[in-house]
Amino acid sequence: MILTRWKGVARRASRTATTRPGRPSPKITPALLRWFDTRQRPLPWRRRRNPYRVWVSEVILQQTRVLPAVRIFERFVQRFPNVQSLAEASEEEVLKVWEGAGYYARARRLRAAARQICAHGAPRWPRTLEGWRSLPGVGSYTAAAVASLADAIPVVALDANAKRVAARWTLATVAERGHRGASALEHALGSILPTGRAGAFNEAVMELGETICTPRAPKCGICPVSRYCLAFRTLDDPGRIPPRVPRAPRPRISAAVVALERNGRWLVHRRASEGPLGGLWELPGGKIERGENAERTARRELEEETCLQAGRLEGVGTVRHAYTQFAVELHVFRADLDAPLQRPTTPAGWRWVSPREFEALPRPIATVKAMRLVGAPRGPRSPRGAIGHNPSVRKTI
Repeated sequence: MILTRWKGVARRASRTATTRPGRPSPKITPALLRWFDTRQRPLPWRRRRNPYRVWVSEVILQQTRVLPAVRIFERFVQRFPNVQSLAEASEEEVLKVWEGAGYYARARRLRAAARQICAHGAPRWPRTLEGWRSLPGVGSYTAAAVASLADAIPVVALDANAKRVAARWTLATVAERGHRGASALEHALGSILPTGRAGAFNEAVMELGETICTPRAPKCGICPVSRYCLAFRTLDDPGRIPPRVPRAPRPRISAAVVALERNGRWLVHRRASEGPLGGLWELPGGKIERGENAERTARRELEEETCLQAGRLEGVGTVRHAYTQFAVELHVFRADLDAPLQRPTTPAGWRWVSPREFEALPRPIATVKAMRLVGAPRGPRSPRGAIGHNPSVRKTI
C-alpha cells in the first residue's frame, strides 16, 4: 500500500519533471556488476584483452551493432593481429578487410592512428584520456571507453545505449541535448562509478542498454537494477524516456553504371579518399539528371569519365542498397568496348581488371551487387561485337 501511494505521487510529479537528471541510486553499481560478471556475452574482444583489441572493437562499435561487429572484428584482427601489422598495411588492404562494414573513414583513420602509434618503431600506446583523444578517429566516447577498459582510468563512457540507460535511471527527459545533456548524464553516472572497475561498469551499462534496456519495450521484468530505476518506479512506460526525435529522411540517389568489357576484363576506377565511400573501386557511372533516362545517363557518364564510347548498352537489372548516410538505386548496364573501332587505351586513373582482380579490390556493396547481375565476362568477341539492348530484363536485388 505504501509503495502504491508513493508511485502515484511520483507519477504525478513526473508530468512536470525537470530535464536535469537526478542522482542515481548507489545500489545500482553492485547489482549491475553482479549481473554483468555472470551474464556478460562471450564477445571476442573480451578475450585476450589488450589496448589494440579494445581500441579496434570500440571503433567498429561506433556505428555498428554488436552482432555484425563480431564478424567484422574477427575478420579484421585475423588479418591485422597487432598494431604493427595494421600500420604496415596499405590503405587498399585495410579497406578490403573493412568491405561491407560501412563508414569507411573509420578504417582509414584506424590505419592512420596505427601509423602514428608506431611512428618511432615499437608501439607507443597512449596512457591518458587526452592521449587517446589525440589519435585520428578517436572522439570523446571512444577515448573514454578505451582508457577505462585498457588502462583502468576512472572515466564514464557514454554511447547511445549508456545515455538511454542513464536517462531512465535518473528520470531525465534529456531535453538538453548535445554536450550539455551528455555532461549532465556523465556527471550522474560518475557519482556511482566503482573504484577500480570503471571499465567493467561502462561495459555493463552498455550491455544492459543493448540487451535489456532497449529503445522500445525495455525488458524491465528481467532487469537486474529495475528496482532502483526511477523511470521504472514512476512511469507506466519507461520506454518513453528519452523522448524520441524523428529522423530526417535518408537521401535517395538514382544512378546508372556501365560494366564495360574488353577481352574479359572490366574497366574500374578508385574513388577519391574523401567521402563516405572514399578509396573504394567502382564502375563508371553517375547520378541520373533531370530529363534523362538511365541509359542516357550511363552513356553520358561513360564518355565524360573515360572518353570512351561503347556500342549498344544492355540493361541487366536494378540494384537497391541502403547505406547509413543515403540509399542508392543503381541501373546496371553492360557493354563491350569495340576495340577495332577505338584505340584500346586506358584512361588515366582507371584500370582494366579480371573478375578475380576486381573481387580482390575493396568495393561498395552496391557495386558488388551490380556485378552479380552483370555476371562473368563474355571473353573475346567478334570485331564489331555490339550488344542489343534488352529492356525486358528487370532483375532487382
